[in-house]
Parts: sequence; C-alpha cells; structure tokens
Amino acid sequence: MKLDILAFGAHPDDVEISAGATLLRYAREGKKIGIIDLTEGELGTRGSIEKRYQEASKASGFIGLSIRENLNMGDGFIDHSHENKIKIIECIRKYNPELVLCNSIQDRHPDHAKGAKLVSEAAFLSGLRKIETAVDGIPQDAYRPAMLLHYIQDYYLAPDVILDVSSTGAEKIDLIKCYDSQFFDPKSNEPETPISGSEFFTYIEGRMLSLGRELGVKYGEGFTINRTLGVKDLFALK
Repeated sequence: MKLDILAFGAHPDDVEISAGATLLRYAREGKKIGIIDLTEGELGTRGSIEKRYQEASKASGFIGLSIRENLNMGDGFIDHSHENKIKIIECIRKYNPELVLCNSIQDRHPDHAKGAKLVSEAAFLSGLRKIETAVDGIPQDAYRPAMLLHYIQDYYLAPDVILDVSSTGAEKIDLIKCYDSQFFDPKSNEPETPISGSEFFTYIEGRMLSLGRELGVKYGEGFTINRTLGVKDLFALK
C-alpha cells in the first residue's frame, strides 16, 4: 500500500496533538494516511497500555487512517540504534509515503527530539540501496520520501511552513479527546499532568489561531524543516 502521508510519533497522541488538523484536512481530501507510533506510551502518568491502544484505535477511525502500527521501542528509552533505524526504514519502504511527518526537533519530553532525529536519519538512509531490508522474506526497494517535516509540540519553535487548517481546526479538538485518559476529565481520580487540565484545549486552539493569523486565516499548523525549501512559482507563495 502506498501512502500519501506517513506520520511518526514517539507516543500515541503526539501526532494528533500537533498535526491532527493537518491529517484531518488531507484525509477529508482523500489522501491515504498512516501513523507509526514508536512506543506504547507505557510510562505515561495516566492511563495504561491497553487504554492507549483503545484510544489510538478510536483516533485512527476518527481520522480515517489507512494503517497504524506500533514499533514498541520503549517509552522514555528510545535508543538511537541501528536496529531502530532499520525498523523505521522498513516502514518507509513498505508504504512509500510522499510526505513524512515526525516529532519536534526540540521539546520538553526527551523522546520527542530523539524520535525526530531517529526518523529524520532513517528517512534519508531509506534511499540508500546498499542498506538491504526485507519484510516477510520479501526484499524491499530503496525509497526516500520527497519531503520530511517536523511538527511543533510543547515548546514553541518558529515554523518554516504553516498550513491553513481552518477547515479542520475545530474538529482537531474532538480528535484529541479520543485520548480521554490523557486529557481533562472531571470524573478522573488520576494525577494531574501538564496536559490534563481543561485549559489545555484552549492552549491548542490558541496555538492554531496564532499560526493562522500569520497567514490571514483562522487556523494554522506549523512545521519545521532541516533543508532549504524550493518553489517553482513565486506567485504561488502565500
């Protein structure tokens, strides 16, 4: 199966929190989209592994994903290893995405920057034919995505690209709420976390409003890139 977008997240809900409106927009436009979670989020203060899988499944259905997989690299202990790079290369070669999205290059949780570096390097290495991989005994062809973007997470980073997500920004809040163990629930007796208060949804919308304002639209989501962007037509810039 060839995907248009393959999004990687260090933890289940990373992608939805930071790029959920982007995925919703392109899913509604008919793009084929997948998510690869690097860990099960098993060290999270709230919820459980079983609950996180249920929530991820619900979120996948909400978006309309074509695939979702978990590489189980160990929450809190993502290792920048040969083995983990190969796992990601296998995923990229399996789904041949045009666009890869991955974690923020710098953030509060150390897994985010680790995941960003791991996926970014694997996406490049995936294009080297002398790195041999196989899935179910079938050799894979070398493949490098056309574009890799890092979504922006808890720490604010100046975006290199802002996408107009006015059509799906409001819907993104409902998508995030699929992870009900992690976010505000007045009936929950679990410990509070930086994302479990009711104000977190206001923060998410505020970030989208702020980025949208830079484009002159209602909602935006921002991304960074580690190379120079090019454009065929200067009049196409917004």
